[in-house]
Amino acid sequence: MISCEICPRQCRLEDGQTGFCGARANRDGRIVCENYGKITSLALDPIEKKPLKRFFPNSMILSVGSYGCNFRCPFCQNYRISMDYGDVEAVTMSPAELVERAESMVPLGNLGLAYTYNEPLVGYEFVFDCAKLIREKGLKNVLVTNGYVMEKPFAELLPYLDAANIDLKSYSQDFYKKIGGDLAVVKKTIEAAAKAIHVEVTTLIIPGENDSEEQMKELTSWLASVDDTIPLHLSRFFPSYHMLDRNATSVDTIERLAEIAGASLKYVYKGNL
Repeated sequence: MISCEICPRQCRLEDGQTGFCGARANRDGRIVCENYGKITSLALDPIEKKPLKRFFPNSMILSVGSYGCNFRCPFCQNYRISMDYGDVEAVTMSPAELVERAESMVPLGNLGLAYTYNEPLVGYEFVFDCAKLIREKGLKNVLVTNGYVMEKPFAELLPYLDAANIDLKSYSQDFYKKIGGDLAVVKKTIEAAAKAIHVEVTTLIIPGENDSEEQMKELTSWLASVDDTIPLHLSRFFPSYHMLDRNATSVDTIERLAEIAGASLKYVYKGNL
């Protein structure tokens, strides 16, 4: 039995066993990345869709996703590849092939690669290998992540990253326990990233879960203590996956929380209005 060292869950796996994320496994006594090069989603997107508002605005970026996740969010928007990945369709691409594809799209305004759609860091080795190659080509690496990662592997990846959007799903440890995470870990990831690269943060506002004014004051006060120029994206929740019993977040709620956030942060964006 050996442990996976990528995320704080540190799954201890018998030979042949797959970890909680569905993407990492013990094969012949070593942890391997089973989703390596298995691409479920590939699209040239506006950089603002990541969302990154203050990193090369009006540019495009080739966005790539695989399958698997180390959280269990009942409101997941991409659950077919992050959760229900047993029958997901995927094509296999090597890092060199993917980087070549990214290079071919530079004339279309492409900046590089964005690792997104599912939780990219459960496919850590593939992200790392691609990021090194992209950097050699003079292109940009963007990570869209839940931030639930061990300090050592993240520190080793950071020198190859240019920007990240990190989810801060709530400022409540109880909320994070429900989805299988830890608020303190995510905060450390944001702090580490903010010292090294361009960072923006996203919070999906869910009615009755993380939409209180008090929590928004706490969240934005902490984020401002890291850097009050970190952009915060407040996104509307829409019923999805196992959370179909809630109404979509009202526009008024987003407006109200954005006003509170703006008292601490210089850049607050309201998504999906």
